[in-house]
Amino acid sequence: MEAFFYRVRCTFDDASVADRWCTWLEERHLMDVMNAGAMRAEVVRLGPLEAEALYVFASAEAFADYERDHAPRLRSEGLETFPLELGLRYERATGSLRGPR
Repeated sequence: MEAFFYRVRCTFDDASVADRWCTWLEERHLMDVMNAGAMRAEVVRLGPLEAEALYVFASAEAFADYERDHAPRLRSEGLETFPLELGLRYERATGSLRGPR
């Protein structure tokens, strides 16, 4: 079975919002997603106005379980904490991880 990645990239209008978003990810949200099924989670800061959260799941099926059972609640919490009106824009991507382990 192949591992499966999920990436959430966010761009910001304000660097202070980006800083707060990254801190929230590190202090709370990454662990929430891991508790909901991810095997690994990390934040990548791409610049002052761009960052992404990377999650690795055991399989596409494990990710599908996460999306069905946990993602709606966690996304809702994220939007309550960081409403789009603060100048956030999200882009999501998924795919299979390949290569030596």
